Amino acid sequence: MPKISIPKEALSAMPLVGFHGEITVIDNTDNALSALSRLSKESIVGFDTETRPNFQKGRMHNVALVQISTLDTCYLFRINKTGFLPEFKAFIENEAIAKVGLSLKDDFMMLHKISEFTPAGFIDLQTYVKKFGIIDCSLQKIYGILFGQRISKGQRLSNWEAAELSESQRHYAAIDAWACLRIHRALDQGTFCPESSPYIVTEESNPEAATL
Repeated sequence: MPKISIPKEALSAMPLVGFHGEITVIDNTDNALSALSRLSKESIVGFDTETRPNFQKGRMHNVALVQISTLDTCYLFRINKTGFLPEFKAFIENEAIAKVGLSLKDDFMMLHKISEFTPAGFIDLQTYVKKFGIIDCSLQKIYGILFGQRISKGQRLSNWEAAELSESQRHYAAIDAWACLRIHRALDQGTFCPESSPYIVTEESNPEAATL
């Protein structure tokens, strides 16, 4: 199995990816329960969280947003407004529904500051992609390797506790969860061939990465 890693220069030259599905913002209990009911019928979803950035030493905010996405619809749960509902806890503890994310231990650590839960059915891409020779760990790089498009990180440090999420925030948040699901689907269905990747690492191209 070849080792695959995309150079920063190649990634930065790629066109930005867009999300063309439906984005539904969930900011009250009734809408949350309705969305969770629909999502409970899915066999696999994408998962991500967003937290308001902290610019003061010693201060930390709680998770404000949880994104759960199908291939055509992303639900943005504003848990800073709805709270950590029992039905939401049941969803993330449901092992029958696969939930694909990246660096999930960080998401769980932050969510555990709000409520106790036992996550089940989660697939962490940072581990999953290694089976396909991909040694990059960031969502941007993994997506670029598979699809030749770049995920913008321009909204990452925006205020996720704002009274209303901007269109840019909604779009950014949706892409992160949806991209996780799309990556897993491509790898699971065998549409990615490691041996044909243009980003195979050699000692000549990257001596350090080639030895990882």
